[in-house]
Amino acid sequence: MNVFIDYNASWYVLFFGFLAAWAVLTFIRRKGSGKREIKEQVFLATSGMVALALMEFFAVSNGLWSYTPGNWPVILWPTYFAAILFGYQLLRSIEGIFVSRPLL
Repeated sequence: MNVFIDYNASWYVLFFGFLAAWAVLTFIRRKGSGKREIKEQVFLATSGMVALALMEFFAVSNGLWSYTPGNWPVILWPTYFAAILFGYQLLRSIEGIFVSRPLL
C-alpha cells in the first residue's frame, strides 16, 4: 500500500467544509457546554478514526477493495476526522430539536 501526500486541491475544500460545518454547529449549539463537550467530540472522532482505519486496512489487505497506486491521499484521514466531528454535531443538533420539541 502506497501513501501519497500529493493530492488534488479539492480535498482541502472537502476537509475544511466538514470542519467549518462542525465549527458552525458547535457555535450555534453552544449553551454553556464548554470544554467537556469538545473533549467528548474529539474522543468520538478519534475513536471513529481508529475504527475507520481498522476497517480500511482490513478490507484492503484482504482484497475486499483496493486503491490504485497514487490514489491513497493522506488527507483522507483528517477528512474522516472532520466528518466525524461534523456528524457528532449534526446528531446532537437533531437530537436537540426532537428533545426540546416533541412531535406528539
